Amino acid sequence: MLNERASGVLLHISSLPSEYGIGCFDKCAYDFVDFLKAAGQTYWQILPLCPTTVGDSPYQSISTFALNEYFIDLDALCRLDLIKKEEFEDIKWFKDENRVDYSLLYTNRHRVLYKAFERFKRNIPDDFNSFCKDNFSWLDDYSLFCAVKDYFGAEPFYYWNDDIKYRENFAVEEFKEICKDRILYYKMLQYFLFTQWQTLKKYANESGISIIGDMPIYVSNDSADVWANKDIFKLDGELQASELAGCPPDYFSPDGQLWGNPVYDWKKLKKQKYSWWIERLNQSFKIYDIVRIDHFRGFESYYSVKAGSKTARKGLWHKGGGKTFFDAVPKEFKEKIIAENLGFLTDEVDKLLEYTGFPGMKVLQFSFDSRDDNGKTLPDKIEKNNVVYTGTHDNDTVLGWCDSADKKDVAYAMRYLGAKDKFDLVDKMNECAMKTGANTCILTMQDLLCLGGEARMNTPSTIGENWKWRMNKNDLTPSLAKKLLDMTIKSGRCRNG
Repeated sequence: MLNERASGVLLHISSLPSEYGIGCFDKCAYDFVDFLKAAGQTYWQILPLCPTTVGDSPYQSISTFALNEYFIDLDALCRLDLIKKEEFEDIKWFKDENRVDYSLLYTNRHRVLYKAFERFKRNIPDDFNSFCKDNFSWLDDYSLFCAVKDYFGAEPFYYWNDDIKYRENFAVEEFKEICKDRILYYKMLQYFLFTQWQTLKKYANESGISIIGDMPIYVSNDSADVWANKDIFKLDGELQASELAGCPPDYFSPDGQLWGNPVYDWKKLKKQKYSWWIERLNQSFKIYDIVRIDHFRGFESYYSVKAGSKTARKGLWHKGGGKTFFDAVPKEFKEKIIAENLGFLTDEVDKLLEYTGFPGMKVLQFSFDSRDDNGKTLPDKIEKNNVVYTGTHDNDTVLGWCDSADKKDVAYAMRYLGAKDKFDLVDKMNECAMKTGANTCILTMQDLLCLGGEARMNTPSTIGENWKWRMNKNDLTPSLAKKLLDMTIKSGRCRNG
């Protein structure tokens, strides 16, 4: 797929319009597929679909295998007679239709879904048991984890009673019985999520649209992944991270970035022939057509600081899985992987990327940033085996960048691209990305809509205002589709019809 000239749009599910407070697998998602098809696109790129918790980040999830229950289409449950419209039509889902209100979602979404569960139990679908059987390798641990977490009032698992915290056999069996109903509830949620997602994905694929998904390199400490696989992470005796993942200080972050995730014990992973990672990739390719592996740099060497550190200033580099890990990845997966090779890179990282053959990423905003030359490439020098972006979910929008970046950098970009003003620069940046030599070009929906910093998805190392932007229901106009189609045709990227 990634060897031919094509393009797509980056828009996370949560950013779709919906009357229920957050984008989901509903009609608006199908409408977006129709928009992409009309605009001659080949790809729809999204962020991780996994459940979000404290901080609302899809990169800090309680499971790398599960899907986010917020994405369930409530109207589809109405059509199955599991809930009634009048049971939730008066619920306040948001204060601002262009912003996700996660506190309101947390308060109200499960209340509605549990009504569906009460009816679900009376008439369980014929294929539910087969779904559970097909996904038992992760679903049993995940549903038990969520149920026990509820039992302990949402406390992190490392604060649970020792017997269940350390997964003693008798305690696991005891809690399976104590939390039997709640376990079934969480399995039901995943059943509907996967059913609805696969239906949407099939519609996209039949419309000529492939899904590019995102797989974070790390998982959250308080997750079913760590609880069920504690031996492959560097943890202390209380099962809390002994080393925290992050990035060292640079021009953009004087204190570095302290992500807080536990890091892997790559030696143990190697002894296990990387079985957990292979299972994780296998799950990802059931969900997505193409997978962008986040923080590829961490597979060559990863940066970590001691637990308890307030910043990422004092850390050390350690060797990651490297070539031996990628040698273990099945060949059919390797052909469908994008490497997120942004940030501080070394010759060793470049060599590993060349060894794998994965396309890397080029971000046009970085092409004009005078603060850091690491990995910087001017647009006309971008080679084929890359995916080019105007920006990512961690960048400001192009319009926002015009207001926040160094004025010299913005002026340089305007001269280079021949832009008349900052609004024209947005169009010129989109056109420039499309015209580069990269096989794949992904534009952000925010840049297509020419939105400012208010539409930024995430500002790294901050919490509270991230992951909230939502598109307006009237944004997908025929004129925008035609504008994108014209750009796609002129740049030789129109493969879809």
